Order: sequence, then C-alpha cells, then structure tokens
Amino acid sequence: MSRTVDDRARDVRRWLEAARAVHADRARIAASIAASTGLSSEGVELGFESLERDATAAELHALVDSAGSADHVHVILSANVFVAPLRAIAIARAAAERVTVRPSSRDPALAVALVAAAGDPAVSIAEERDVTRVAADRIDVYGRDETIARVRAAARSGVVVRGHGAGLGVAIVAGGERGMREMAEAARDVAADVVPFDQRGCLSPRVVFVLGTPAQGEAFALALHHGLDRLASRVPRGALTPAERGESVRWRETLAFAGRVWAGADHAVALAAPQTALAVPPAGRHVLVVPAASEAEVRALLAPIDRFVVSVGRNPLLDGGKSAGCAVAPPHARVALLGQMQHPPLDGPVDRRSV
Repeated sequence: MSRTVDDRARDVRRWLEAARAVHADRARIAASIAASTGLSSEGVELGFESLERDATAAELHALVDSAGSADHVHVILSANVFVAPLRAIAIARAAAERVTVRPSSRDPALAVALVAAAGDPAVSIAEERDVTRVAADRIDVYGRDETIARVRAAARSGVVVRGHGAGLGVAIVAGGERGMREMAEAARDVAADVVPFDQRGCLSPRVVFVLGTPAQGEAFALALHHGLDRLASRVPRGALTPAERGESVRWRETLAFAGRVWAGADHAVALAAPQTALAVPPAGRHVLVVPAASEAEVRALLAPIDRFVVSVGRNPLLDGGKSAGCAVAPPHARVALLGQMQHPPLDGPVDRRSV
C-alpha cells in the first residue's frame, strides 16, 4: 500500500528522533569527526548545532513534497558538511520505502551513527562504490559537480540522478544611514554564518555586498575582521589542506594588489576595489566585501556567479522597510536572516537548484 503524506512525514520524524539521540551522545564520535574533517574540536561542537533535530508539520510536508517518489533511493554523501547526512537521508526516506546510504569514505561517522540510532529497517549502509552495480531507481548524489557528472554517466539506464553540487552563500548588508553600532551587529551576524564548518558548506557566505558608500564598505570589512577574530578565540579554525592553503595565499595576494586585505590568524577579509569583477574567495574563513551603490549594481555583480548561489543572508530591514536580499536573490536561493544562514528549516534540500 502506498504511503500517504502523513506516513512519509512520520517516517522522517523517526530520523529527527535519531538526530536528537546522536546529538545527545555526540561526544562519542566528536573526535572521529574532528580527525576526518580537519575541524577543531570547538568547530565540531559548533557544527553539531546545525544538526536538524526538530521540524514543524508544515516543514515536513514541504520536505515530502520536494522529495518525489521512488521504490529505492541510493544516497551518495559528501564530506563537506558533517551534519548533512541527516537531511539527505530524510529526503530519501520521504521518497522511498527502501534507502541505501553510501557515506563519504573521508567522513562516515555521523551517517553510520544516525542509521544505528534510527533502527529503521528501510534504511541501510551500503559500501558499494561501483555505481553501475547500484540497482536503485534513483540516486541522490551530493558533492562536486565532477562527481555528479561521473555518477550520471555511470548510472544504469533509466535511473534518475538528482545532483546537489558546489555552491556558496552571499550576504547583503544595508548601509545607508545606519550607524556604526548597526554595522557592527551585522558584521557579528555575518561572522557567525562564516565560522561553522570553516566555510566549506554551500550555505556559508563568501561574498558580502554592502549597500552604501565605499567608506561604509570599508567600515563593515574592518568590523567583520574584528568579529572573526573574536569568534576564533572561542572556535579556532581547523587545519586547511595544502590545496586550501595555496588558494588562500593566491586569493589574498590578488586582493592585496587590487583592493585591501585584513588578515587574522584564522581568517582573511578583503575589500574589493570599485568596478572590479568578483574574486570569489576559497573556503577557510575568507570573505570578500563589496560596496555597491544600489540593488541593481548588486544584481549585475552577482550575475556571473548567480547559478552557484545557494543561500542569501539579509538584514532584517533595509532603509525604507524593504527586506534586504530578497530583491537580489536568485529564485533558487534560500533567503535567511544574517546570523541564521547555517540553520535552514528542514523543508527540503538545502540546495534548491535541482528540485
């Protein structure tokens, strides 16, 4: 007998209960996650606060609506954000009565812990790495665009592949008549969105547009630099890979030549020079601040990377009462208040580009 919407929502709630159990027992796997992700122990603890542990009925029904329907969904997980397996499994479970999960070989701890805690006979861990041998009628794959392309090329004929690839967040900050206190508050909130997962997730803001004058953009960049310094004293950045260190050096050198850079031990903030193309920073707590005179200018600057934008953070209100971020956000992007970008509701995939 086919499951109703309420049946599917109940099946997902079982996984929220598992997430609560894993969160309560997180000390047991925290060291393993720190070792596999490179996050500091404090970074792992902070990351656990983004693990979805509750949802409203409306959010679960939205998730079920977005999940589609299949007999068997095979989930291929990425290692970028260690809490991501919960949402990925929940979507697959809403869609199908049989789910197999292939954890990332670099970061399997949370997926394995969730499956054990849920005790859901419909969901099992699969070690199979050869996509041609996967008999599911749908594959949900999370990771790099190249990984998704390889899975699509190798999947059996007739298998639906839903890919969730590389993305990033941007933030929109109102300048205008706002004073330094409001600017500092916005910078504090952006810093809180940057630090989780050392900016490796697709919700992490890497570019901040400041609607105002170049001087206001500089004031915000300096406030963000201080905000990231303060957060690093409580949540140090973890280890960067050699590739990430190289990207950091190249980005900072480029922006030092074309703009201005404030570097801390665990971060770098750059102020873009006027009328220059966006130099999107790498992960690892690097942020580009871009002053813009109008929303139209933001839209023009954002256009070349529009397809990669998964999340837009906004001030609660722009001058004049209009929500900042909504007018410039791509239609597929999630819009959240600054400081809340890493806590989206459990209402479907984080990445809405493939829904």
